[in-house]
Amino acid sequence: MDLSTLTQEIFSKLEQKWLCNGEDKKTRILSIDGGGTTGIVAGTALVHLEDQIRAKTGDSNSRIVDYFDVVAGTGVGALLAAMLAADDGNGRPLFTARDAVKFLIVKQSDLYKPVTVGVFRRKKRFSSKSIDNTLKDALRRDDGKPLTLKDTCKPLLIPCFDLKSSAPFVFSRADASGSPSYDFDLWKVCRAALATPSMFKPFNLSSVDGKTSCSAVDGGLVMNNPAAAAVTHVLHNKRDFPSVNGVEDLLVLSLGNGPLCNRSQFEARRNGDCSTASVVDIVLDGVAETIDQMLGNSFCWNRADYVRIQVIRSLLSLYFI
Repeated sequence: MDLSTLTQEIFSKLEQKWLCNGEDKKTRILSIDGGGTTGIVAGTALVHLEDQIRAKTGDSNSRIVDYFDVVAGTGVGALLAAMLAADDGNGRPLFTARDAVKFLIVKQSDLYKPVTVGVFRRKKRFSSKSIDNTLKDALRRDDGKPLTLKDTCKPLLIPCFDLKSSAPFVFSRADASGSPSYDFDLWKVCRAALATPSMFKPFNLSSVDGKTSCSAVDGGLVMNNPAAAAVTHVLHNKRDFPSVNGVEDLLVLSLGNGPLCNRSQFEARRNGDCSTASVVDIVLDGVAETIDQMLGNSFCWNRADYVRIQVIRSLLSLYFI
């Protein structure tokens, strides 16, 4: 499927029920998978969708988050989600979808700057200092104020896995707004989400008041597709979503980032051995597709309210312009 056809399919599915502001408006969730380092698949879809929204509404200032009530992301999808939802200080998004994707591509070498470690310097990892500085510079307002988790235009959900508690930890604006003990610098939240074990060491972070801490790795290992976490959050958050009683009150757009594991790579290995990085890819793909199947079943009586956009690997060669 080429990109123009993909855009038309997304927009045709969303336009009638999702982009209207009628009395029967449902709570709309945008979920962005982890996977890869550029997020190019989900990012490109978001750029074209935002362009279509502007063309349809005639408003050049329209943003993706204007049409969603909750944004969730894992891994590189978390960084995309955070950039789309970040507040510029005037209640408007700090980044357009195009700006966010351009940042991921232009800053690719800074986010993932290789370093070699180990006795024989054969183990490849990426520089923590480089990615830290890049995220700090991006996730601050024009006046230099660093953003925290509660500084977002719309509710934001970003999962990681906490090695201290051996359990998932979900950063949310709802929790951050309720207590400084659950408010974290936004760059640290994204850094935690990007700490894939095969690429970075675990990332230690604390809340703004220092009372809550975790040792984080990429939440994709347990929640690469964060759509189910977002649905659960909305269903149980009566303070922000009092009118939601069940999935019949939700609309979910879930964007995949393409499969990470390539079957041909394993078929080419005579002994069937898998590298550590390949095992991580398999886990991420498996988690994402399992969540997709679960949500598909949950929305079986109203399938049009759950849209999952995933692509074949051949689309991963597309480059953002």
